Amino acid sequence: MRSKVIFSLSTPYRESMKIRAAEFGDADAQPCCAIVGSMRGNEVQQTFIAANLVGRLRELEREGLLNSEKRILVIPAANAFSMNIHKRFWPVDNTDVNRMFPGYDKGETTQRIAAGIFEAVSSYAYGIQLASFYLRGAFLPHVRVTDEGDLSRESLEMAALFGMPCTLLHKPSTFDTTTLNYNWQVWNTHAFSLFTKATGSIDEASARQAEDGIVRFLTHVGAVREEALSTCAETEIGEPARIEESSLSNVRSERAGGLFVPLVGPGDCVVRGQALAEVRDTFDGCVRDTLRSPIDGRVFFSRSAPLVNQYSIAFKIAPQ
Repeated sequence: MRSKVIFSLSTPYRESMKIRAAEFGDADAQPCCAIVGSMRGNEVQQTFIAANLVGRLRELEREGLLNSEKRILVIPAANAFSMNIHKRFWPVDNTDVNRMFPGYDKGETTQRIAAGIFEAVSSYAYGIQLASFYLRGAFLPHVRVTDEGDLSRESLEMAALFGMPCTLLHKPSTFDTTTLNYNWQVWNTHAFSLFTKATGSIDEASARQAEDGIVRFLTHVGAVREEALSTCAETEIGEPARIEESSLSNVRSERAGGLFVPLVGPGDCVVRGQALAEVRDTFDGCVRDTLRSPIDGRVFFSRSAPLVNQYSIAFKIAPQ
């Protein structure tokens, strides 16, 4: 393993901000797979997964189970400055690094950070981002593929190699064109986003699930030898459930806001009309609204914030 600095930014009052990466394989080997952990300051789970992956790949390297002819790059944290001060976005101007790609090396700070990251990862055949959602909540662990032409259709077929419970096909909007995932595909990289059950906290079970999924994928693309599969939890690797994002049913707090008390969680099977959560009054605790499933299906996303505003999305239900 080689530890390298892929981007450095000097600051007037503190030590320089450095984005570090772990590189495996020969220095002149074919760029195979780049894995990017957190790009936002609250993505603790994503850093946790990527850091564990670095340690795991280092151990596999010691055991001779990595293919030195295929290069792997892992960036555990791309925005440690925001993480250190507990801010989701860049604290100076509240901009999102993951909305600045492919970046501009003479632009604003987050544009320069994005440019530095993209220069380091754009040449890889496969790209994996450990991603988070704009709403606070937990997902059924899944692989997300952005539908952007023939390349993404090939990526959709490859998503089964992770062995995750399901694959979500995401139709991009104009808002997505400045994300890492989208720009990876523009530069002909097969791009995948992995979502787990946590963001601002650590969920070890779903973190290990994602870590095992990445090792499985690296094995299938020839970067890791098959003997490494023995380190993964035993799961039956078959065709995961495929979900079109447009088929998800949003459940909102229609009648009131207040204290949010969930009754189900990600992965739970539900039937039409089943109570999913209660919204309780912050003054006397009475139930002001009961959220119910509009369909038979499975909880794909569940809000985790303890308060909910009226009309806010609380659940996403995948059809049965």
